[in-house]
Amino acid sequence: MCRFFITDMVEAMKKVVNNHTDLSVEERNLLSVAYKNVIGSRRASWRILSTLKGKEKDKSNDSKSYLKIIDEYIDKVEKELGGICDDVLVLLTKIIGDKPDNEAMVFYQKM
Repeated sequence: MCRFFITDMVEAMKKVVNNHTDLSVEERNLLSVAYKNVIGSRRASWRILSTLKGKEKDKSNDSKSYLKIIDEYIDKVEKELGGICDDVLVLLTKIIGDKPDNEAMVFYQKM
């Protein structure tokens, strides 16, 4: 999936939640998939960068400049992940604040 499509999906779901917090089953699933995809791609990037960092540490001292670049990217990915998680928590708090039915509550808490 293209990163822009995933971001558009998240933005669309934010609008849906802001318009009405009583989501249908399909809307709940779309919200979950949107954020799962966005977070999943960042987690994959973080894992790759962490592996790269470990390999560079094992190399000679010439790789210190690469370590700095890798650390900067890791920080960037971690900040993005934190922002995305904060974003979804705000939405879930808004939805749960409206006291959805028990089935919906379980879904949101699992999310």
